[in-house]
Amino acid sequence: MTRDPRPDPGSPPRKIIHIDMDAFFASVEQRDDPALRGRPLAVGHGARRGVVAAASYEARKFGVRSAMPSTTALRLCPQLVFTPPRFEVYKAVSRQIHAIFADYADAIEPLSLDEAYLDVTANRAGLSTASDTAREIRARILAETGLTASAGISYNKFLAKLASDQNKPNGQFVVAPGKGEAFVAGLPVGRFHGVGAVTEAKMRKLGIETGDDLRRQSMAFLAQHFGKSGPWFHGIARGEDHRPVNPDRVRKSSGSETTFETDLTDPAAITAEVEALADKVHGWCQRAQAFGRTVTVKVKYADFQQATRSRSASGAVTDPAALRRMARDLVSSVLPARLGIRLLGVTVSNFEAVSTAAAEQPALLA
Repeated sequence: MTRDPRPDPGSPPRKIIHIDMDAFFASVEQRDDPALRGRPLAVGHGARRGVVAAASYEARKFGVRSAMPSTTALRLCPQLVFTPPRFEVYKAVSRQIHAIFADYADAIEPLSLDEAYLDVTANRAGLSTASDTAREIRARILAETGLTASAGISYNKFLAKLASDQNKPNGQFVVAPGKGEAFVAGLPVGRFHGVGAVTEAKMRKLGIETGDDLRRQSMAFLAQHFGKSGPWFHGIARGEDHRPVNPDRVRKSSGSETTFETDLTDPAAITAEVEALADKVHGWCQRAQAFGRTVTVKVKYADFQQATRSRSASGAVTDPAALRRMARDLVSSVLPARLGIRLLGVTVSNFEAVSTAAAEQPALLA
């Protein structure tokens, strides 16, 4: 039996578009420097402690990914070219793109500089379908910025975001009303929003590999194993997501974590991983222009016991070197590790408004 996808069964299905720019930072660099076009490119610094902020599609073919240490990226792709990030340029292009969005939707929920949800249920542009709307938006982005974007179109945010990855780069995909559950069924759970590396590994141990496997689990089973996330997983396995497109969405924190195939014991390796995570988190903060003053490091040991360490600055941490230093100091408090470390995480919270990302870094509170 097909479930009704509407939050209010008396209303027509919503029309949600998720727009995601293709390799945004790298594509801007290739647009502005013809010598970089067609070459494997990493936005970031190639130094020993450097981290890849973004990778072109040519680089991704070699396995190069964002947040990867530069040394690892160069091992995978010796011909990789590095170019330093130009966040002011990316922000300017993002403003162009969001100005285009405003011609098609009143409800726009930006997720970062390079992606957003648009609720086009009201059909402000007067186009025949939401697919036509997405196609016109992508065409305008290309004409006005010289960059390509991909789009997902569906009746809720979860499905639209999944769909935008389906035909990347420079494509779009539709999940029509009544088709969400079937679409989700064949996808690996690792693609689902809210299923990170740790949760994916846990699901696999429980025999949950695909959306279809997830759908077969009861609400009680999911709540038992995944706590408060259980109802979310129960719903998305059925293509359900009633969250509105929220133009005023305020994010309270940003974090990144990694689970290692082999437990880490070497202090230098542990420190390097924490610094790489700090750089990844700062990349999100820079793209979203959201900076926090509290930094938290999470450590999970081989016996699954967990420790967290936090420190706050007197103002927003805008300098990546300062964020790395805070994360490094925090993890040093648990070194040498009492056991091997299976997971590390870095989170920034307590966001504050800042006048510029280049503002002077405030001193730490005692």
